[in-house]
Amino acid sequence: MKITKLFTGFFESEKSGGIILVFATAVSLILANSLLGSNYIAFWNQPMGSHTLTEWINDGLMTIFFLLIGLELEREIYIGELSDLKTASLPIFAALGGMVVPAAIFMLLNFGTEAQPGAGIPMATDIAFAVGILSLIGKRVPASLKIFLTALAVIDDLGAILVIAFFYTKDISFVNLGIALAIWAVLFALGKLKVRNLIPYIIGGGAMWYFMLHSGVHATITGVMLAFAIPFGEGGEKSTSYLLQNFLHKPVAFFILPLFALTNTCIALADGWQNHLVSLSATGIILGLVVGKPVGIWLFARIAAKFGVCKLPHGLRWKHIFATGMLGGIGFTMSIFIA
Repeated sequence: MKITKLFTGFFESEKSGGIILVFATAVSLILANSLLGSNYIAFWNQPMGSHTLTEWINDGLMTIFFLLIGLELEREIYIGELSDLKTASLPIFAALGGMVVPAAIFMLLNFGTEAQPGAGIPMATDIAFAVGILSLIGKRVPASLKIFLTALAVIDDLGAILVIAFFYTKDISFVNLGIALAIWAVLFALGKLKVRNLIPYIIGGGAMWYFMLHSGVHATITGVMLAFAIPFGEGGEKSTSYLLQNFLHKPVAFFILPLFALTNTCIALADGWQNHLVSLSATGIILGLVVGKPVGIWLFARIAAKFGVCKLPHGLRWKHIFATGMLGGIGFTMSIFIA
């Protein structure tokens, strides 16, 4: 089975990182609902220039996380599990089902109400938490399943970014968006020319991120875009892609993701919050994530496979896909952004 050593190593390091992620989440929720809650929440929401501290972490540091994920996927597409077209197509159809079915369930319950625009809330998968939780299981999970979840979550998040851009963002700066895309085109050309020096990619990536941030489109997408611009070469241990992945593993696992968990789970539960769980909007979100996600992911993938458009990766069964769909129901960052 074509599992790259680096991808396996990524999840081995993420196992301990996943423990820290869960611990940070628990600590943050406890602090947010303690006597220190107001000060704790105010700390993460303090303005730092044009954005709050939380926004800088979500839009800035998490771009580095998406860069690492993009580099891992690039490697799998070239020489790993996703190098076969039919296998690579599976997470695309699964992600489509994981967006359509939850949104349909929400709309079924909330069509014609004030909550109708919230149909995008149960569509997104939080890749950081999904990958972190899966990594806790360790070697009992087939590596091909981890790759499938990563690809699924990235496609899902990109879909959520597009939904936010087209349906929830009133003012998109097409000038800034055009500049960001032009910079990416130049970087992509440099990659095809096999320019291995990281400096132009770092400078260009920073500029692309800046213009994407000011375009109104979620800036984390630049991480994935930059990853596919950086030359992969033969994928050896001296390649630019490999060296960058190796450098980013621990900072992402032990610094960026715990910070992300701390700042995004500082949620104070108001008195009587349980009463809101019975509303149609809350029911639509819960059913969309808990039922719609796994059913949509499994159903669309199964239909696509039935028609021969895609196929299961080696070592996986359909029960694995359904179980992955349950992890896909961890909707967090993008869902909060839409809400």
